[in-house]
Amino acid sequence: MLYLLLPNKRRCATDPVLAKGTLSRWLAQGNQQPVQARGRDTILRQRFQFDGSPTPVAALTRELDRHDAGKHLWLRADPAYVRADMAAARMLACGELGLTQDEADTLGATLQPLFDEHGFELETTTPSRWYIRCPTTESLPEFAAPDAVLGDDLYLHMPSGDLGKRWRRLLSEVQITLHNHPLNATRTARGQVPINSVWFWGGGVLPESIKTDLNRVISNDEVLLALAARAQIVASTLPNSLNEIIATLPREESVLLDIGDLRDGAAIERGWLAPLVIALKNGSITTIRLSFASGESCVVRPTDRWRFWRRIEPLQTISDADEIASIMSSNDASG
Repeated sequence: MLYLLLPNKRRCATDPVLAKGTLSRWLAQGNQQPVQARGRDTILRQRFQFDGSPTPVAALTRELDRHDAGKHLWLRADPAYVRADMAAARMLACGELGLTQDEADTLGATLQPLFDEHGFELETTTPSRWYIRCPTTESLPEFAAPDAVLGDDLYLHMPSGDLGKRWRRLLSEVQITLHNHPLNATRTARGQVPINSVWFWGGGVLPESIKTDLNRVISNDEVLLALAARAQIVASTLPNSLNEIIATLPREESVLLDIGDLRDGAAIERGWLAPLVIALKNGSITTIRLSFASGESCVVRPTDRWRFWRRIEPLQTISDADEIASIMSSNDASG
C-alpha cells in the first residue's frame, strides 16, 4: 500500500495541469472514501498512534533536531512576518524566512530577557525552528498551527481566556522588541521581509512510544520525519522525482509518500503522478490511497483503469457547506 499525501483539493483543482491530469482520472475510476475532517494532522494521526492530543509538534521536532526532548514540556516559538493593514494584522510567513543561524541567535539573545520574566527559556535551535523549554508544571492553552493562521488576522487565532492572557501579553512584547531591532532594517535593505513576530504552537511532551503500520516515510515535512524517527521506521526526504526511488518500493511495504507541500502542478504530474501510473500498470505498486489535505480520499488499484464507462472530468471542489454535510454524514454512518 502506498499512501499518497496530496495538497488541498481546492488548490489541485485550480491548477490547470493537475485539474485535468492523473488525479481526475484516478478520482473518477477509483473508489471514493468518506470525507474526513480537513487537515494533515487528521491524516497523520491515522497512520501514527500515540497517547495524547493534539500532536506535540515541538517535542517531536526538538527530538529530531537535538535528541534531548526527554520529558520536558516544549513549545515552538517560530520566527514570523506579520503585516498590518486597515482591518487586521496578518501573518504572511512563519518558520523559513531566510535567516542565518547567527541572525537567529542574535534575535534570540535580544528576546531572552522577555522570556526570563515568565520563567521560560527560548532556544533558537535552527533558523526556522525556535523552542521554549517550559516548566513541566505549566498549563499551556491551545495554540493554532501556522498553516491555520497564514493569511488571516493573527489575533483571531490567539489563545483565549485567562490561560492565554500571559501568552498574548508575551507576544505583544516580542513584537515591540523585534520591530525596533536593527537586524530588520538590514533585512529590509536586502529586500527581505522583517522578522517582526513569533508564533507559539505545537506544545506538548514527547510521547513515550509511537505505533504505526508504515514501513517507510518519504517527505520534506519536519513533523512527519520526526514521527517516523520516533516510530523507528525508515524515513527520507523527497528526491527530485519518484523515478529515483520507484525501484526501492517493494510490493509488500506500506509506504507514505508526502507531496503535499509541492507547488508546481506540472512537476507533480510529470515527476510523481506519471511514474505512479506506470508502477500501477506493471505491478510494482498494487494499491494507492490518495489523501488530500482537505479531507477527501480515494483508493486506486491497477484494475480500476478498465472502468472506462466512468466519465472523467476536471477536478472540482465542493462548497464549505457541502464539505461539512459530507463529514457529518460520514461520522453518522461510522457511529
